[in-house]
Amino acid sequence: MPVNLPLPILQELRPIAGLALSVVSAGIKKVGRRDVTLMRLAPESVVGAVFTQNRFCAAPVQVCRAHLSLVAHKHCAVRALVINTGNANAGTGESGLAHAQHTCEEVARLLGIEADQVLPFSTGVIMEALPVEKILAVLPQAVSALGQSSWLDAANAIMTTDTQPKAYSHGLMVHGVRVAITGVAKGAGMIRPNMATMLGFLATDACIDAALMPALAEEIARRSFNRITVDGDTSTNDSFVVMATHQAQHPVIKSWHEPQAKALFEALCQVGTQLAHAIIRDAEGASKFITVRVEQGASDAECLLVAYAIAHSPLVKTAFFASDPNLGRILAAVGYAGVGDLDQSQIELFLDDVHVVSCGGRHPDYLESQGQAVMAQSEIVVRVLLGRGTHAQSVWTCDLSHEYVSINADYRS
Repeated sequence: MPVNLPLPILQELRPIAGLALSVVSAGIKKVGRRDVTLMRLAPESVVGAVFTQNRFCAAPVQVCRAHLSLVAHKHCAVRALVINTGNANAGTGESGLAHAQHTCEEVARLLGIEADQVLPFSTGVIMEALPVEKILAVLPQAVSALGQSSWLDAANAIMTTDTQPKAYSHGLMVHGVRVAITGVAKGAGMIRPNMATMLGFLATDACIDAALMPALAEEIARRSFNRITVDGDTSTNDSFVVMATHQAQHPVIKSWHEPQAKALFEALCQVGTQLAHAIIRDAEGASKFITVRVEQGASDAECLLVAYAIAHSPLVKTAFFASDPNLGRILAAVGYAGVGDLDQSQIELFLDDVHVVSCGGRHPDYLESQGQAVMAQSEIVVRVLLGRGTHAQSVWTCDLSHEYVSINADYRS
């Protein structure tokens, strides 16, 4: 079961003016499963996106990058997104690229736009041919049903090994106008930064200058989806898209420096962070949500290096699953993280508020029972103080359980 993750409530997920949704069933992997999602954007919409840094990236990722480049060159807009689950269309060579492009062409034909204005996304099993004919067959139905599906429908439709949908909304006033933000994501395993095996779609009706969108997507991802790790694996299909439909009728935001713009920026990042946390809370086999915070580093990069060493360690993660305060595993990860001139005598370690390590050794007042009590919790904060500077960074991870092995051993069955 997910770790303290409530189910999204349909009535709390705000529709976004200028964005119409439909969700239909193509039977890609399971008969009757609603597995194709279509989003149509208003002509004024602007988009930013970031993708996996895995060099062996899926066909839809390659097509998305090409289409975004063409749209920018032509000074036109992305008008549609088409998403399928059940098949990743990754490791499929030239035929996979052709299938992704063919899907875009058919969506474009049905909507009366250019194929370059369509972005395709896929998630599921790698190295299996995309059953493109099944997708093409239901696209007319998807177009006819635009506007009839909710964000909750979309969150359900993009799931793979997720146990529940992930969706979140927020609203705020910008220049006296009510602005809505809603996002959905999927992801539960093969999760690590840059990015995770995830799809994420975040939309707002705010008016944001197109020039700000690429950096906006990167910054939201940097603060959220690029701060989570389940198992240290970077997938082939990871994609995160931010869309602004320009329907809110407030002055166009051209800089994030003024107060109204800053509030919108922080709200967008908050939605991204909520979705990223949901991925960790629903991670494959997870029973604990763990925040790893590294403080007093010489740089942000150094803090992240140490935090990821802890968060990626199978020995640390299995100790958390067992509620075993085998804290030498954490210290070992700090030591091998790659900080060459680390002074171990400066290290302090806390589990929540329990002071475990002082000056590189066991704190004189620390009791094993205190560590066990914290480790038994479903939510845990690990704080490491390096004693080297003023920088601090956090990442979010989970424990590693028997169920994680079972899920991934049986994934293709």
